[in-house]
Amino acid sequence: MAGSIDASLLRQNAHSPSFFALNRDGGHGADIVDFCIPCNPYFPTRDMFGRLRDNLETILKYYPSGADTITAELCSTLGLNPQTVAMGNGSTELITWIDHLLVRDSLAIPIPTFGRWTDQPMETGKRVDMFPLPESRDFNLDLESYIAFLRERRSRVAVICNPNNPDGGYLPRQDVIRMMDALVDLDLVIVDESFIDFVDAEPHTSVAAEATIRPNVIVLKSLGKNFGLHGIRFGYLVANPALAGKVRSMLPKWNLNSFAEIVVFLLKEHRAEYQQSLQRLAMDRRSMARQLAAMPGLKVFPSQGNFLLVKLPDGMSGVQLRDYLINEHGVFVRECGNKLGSTSSFLRLVVRPPQDVHRLLNGLGAFLYGTDKAHLISTSPPPEMRMDDPNRSYPNRDFGYTEQQPQHRQQVPPPTPLRTASPVEAMYGTRAG
Repeated sequence: MAGSIDASLLRQNAHSPSFFALNRDGGHGADIVDFCIPCNPYFPTRDMFGRLRDNLETILKYYPSGADTITAELCSTLGLNPQTVAMGNGSTELITWIDHLLVRDSLAIPIPTFGRWTDQPMETGKRVDMFPLPESRDFNLDLESYIAFLRERRSRVAVICNPNNPDGGYLPRQDVIRMMDALVDLDLVIVDESFIDFVDAEPHTSVAAEATIRPNVIVLKSLGKNFGLHGIRFGYLVANPALAGKVRSMLPKWNLNSFAEIVVFLLKEHRAEYQQSLQRLAMDRRSMARQLAAMPGLKVFPSQGNFLLVKLPDGMSGVQLRDYLINEHGVFVRECGNKLGSTSSFLRLVVRPPQDVHRLLNGLGAFLYGTDKAHLISTSPPPEMRMDDPNRSYPNRDFGYTEQQPQHRQQVPPPTPLRTASPVEAMYGTRAG
């Protein structure tokens, strides 16, 4: 379907190839369904993209405002104090400056996780203490064990990603606060909340407000991941004014581009659509997890991110499956063999709309069980994934990062179970939990 893709592109480094690289290689990028890069498929809206297109010439020709102007607008929208915020050209720029400015000799991090948190400090000669997350516990972080590990190793900086990437494991807000209380003597505690907007496990999730009043805490946010705009490269950190100011003082005046500026200024009038996109994606996540879990031998791990970690049946190669899916079905997935603490038995699959999940199920079924059963999976949409399902509803939800006590955010109840078995369940005589 997608045509032949040069497999060497998929093996060059620890990060997946860009969509542009895949398109240049075979000219089939438009045909690829991307389950690899964690985007929000429902945001920005078509109206927002239309306004970006209408202003494209101006955006490309003229300098953006300085970072202080863009930061002030973002803080006005989110209810933050600009003195507690530093905006970067992607969260990875901020990770780089945090490492250079604030990490002296050692950093601890649970693994598997986002690779820049291990790679960046190692590149600058720091000791990285890696705390393995056991598969037997679904990669859940045991907070007491992690704190004991930090004390034993005498790590000076502690990092957690919440939710974690690639498994989507989520540590409740009160537990994160308890961790910060226990580690007040460290040089730095970093909470990477790049995917926290997708969490619906509890009404209040972010600890950004706590970071502003603590001496050694930084909370990191990724606007690209939340808004489905990785190409713009914009993120921010929240900390007390001294910490935030130290990072902000090192950033170039024009480190944010004009695309980032116009999107930040569009946010106020599109907050309702953004909230709706999060609710819609959470329902798709539950539906997608059910469909995958119904496939014999495939294990799906609990997730609060906009992605799902799955483990393949014994003896199956994630590398072979990845290459097969992209070349035979035009489906691009993230094989996790090059992630520290993981193996090629694991795939991270981004949550996508129902019609795209059908294509994924078709390819997975063909690889794992044979093309005859894959055909049955792909020809009859499971009822809980239909776009016109009357049970699909998206209650309002706020952003959840204000410095003040956030307004109560309505928690989405689990969807009412539908009694009709999905095609995957009917085929194999199983029910997904």
